[in-house]
Amino acid sequence: MNTSELIITPELCCHDDAVEALAAKAFGPGRFARTAFRLREGVAHEDSLSFVALRDNLLVGSVRVTRIMIGDRTALVLGPLVVSPSFKNDGIGTKLMTESVKAAKNQDHELVILVGDEPYYRPFGFKRVPAGQIILPGPVDPARILYCELQEGSGKLFCGSARAYS
Repeated sequence: MNTSELIITPELCCHDDAVEALAAKAFGPGRFARTAFRLREGVAHEDSLSFVALRDNLLVGSVRVTRIMIGDRTALVLGPLVVSPSFKNDGIGTKLMTESVKAAKNQDHELVILVGDEPYYRPFGFKRVPAGQIILPGPVDPARILYCELQEGSGKLFCGSARAYS
């Protein structure tokens, strides 16, 4: 475990290149074909909900959140969440997730979805989307489509196809 101070701060435009480099290193070129990327394609992430982790002025983690549509309602998609391999298992992903979900709740958003492993995301309030309730573009394992109600009971209000926000 690294003992130098970790700073979680909102992502700024000056972080863009470092965030992209970290994502490229972690996910490779295949990240552009992923279903979650299709939801974010061409839409800027939400600055107030996207955070970076800095250690000794080095960007070591990032989480981005982007506005999307599900049916006729506005929602959020979280991702990518990425941590430098050199800093895995230091709790950085947990800190980034906690900050991002808290910010979304504080800004009165209703729902955030992601594609990921339920055991990892469950402690942040995520659970599986009921079968067929939310349809994502492209192939995706339905068991990996997760949602977090940011307002109690909001999950049942979202039904239909998810698409980029316009």
